[in-house]
Amino acid sequence: MSLRYALLALLSVEPMTGYELSKQFGSSVGYVWHAPDSQIYPELRRMEKDGLLAGEEIPWGQRGKKTQYRITDDGTSAFREWMNSPLEYSRERDPAHLKAAYLEWADPTAARAQMLAHIAYFTTCRGQWEEKIHELQTGTNAMLNKRLAAMPKRDHRRITAYKIFTYEGLVAKAQAEIDWARNGIKLIDSFDDAS
Repeated sequence: MSLRYALLALLSVEPMTGYELSKQFGSSVGYVWHAPDSQIYPELRRMEKDGLLAGEEIPWGQRGKKTQYRITDDGTSAFREWMNSPLEYSRERDPAHLKAAYLEWADPTAARAQMLAHIAYFTTCRGQWEEKIHELQTGTNAMLNKRLAAMPKRDHRRITAYKIFTYEGLVAKAQAEIDWARNGIKLIDSFDDAS
C-alpha cells in the first residue's frame, strides 16, 4: 500500500500524468520506494476509483490524450492520516546478506566479486543521494521548488530540512553497506590466506 502514499506525496505538489509520475519516481520517491510502470498505472486507476484522485483528459502531442491526475480532498485526508499513523515494519528480504551468511559455499574469488559489486552499487547510490542533498541545499531541486511555491514561506525551511534528513539517512545506510562489504572482503581474505 505504500505505493499509494508515494503517489499521493508526489501529487500533493501538482497534477501529473502517469508518465510524469513515472519519471518522478525515477528521480525522487523512487529512492525510497521503487515501483515500475506496471504497478504505477493500475494503482492510479484504483486510486481514482477510490476517490483519492480525480483524472482529467488533457491533450498530449498533436493528436493524443493522456489522463492527468490531481489529488482530491479525500486523497489529502488519506495521505495525512497515513502520515500520522505508526509505521508497520515488514520483515527483511535481503539477498546480499542472505548470501553472505553462506559464503563458505562460494569460491573466494566469486565471494570477493560479490562484495565488490555490493560496494560499487552502494557507492553509486551514495553519490546519487549526496547529489540530491546538494540540490536540496542549493535550491536547484525542481520538485522541491514546485512544492515550496505552493506552501507558505514560513514552512519552507522545515519542508527542505525533512527532505535533506531523508537523503542523509540513505547516505548513512549506503555507507554502512559499503563498510560491511569491505569487512566481508577482509574476512574472505583471512580465510583464503589461512588455506
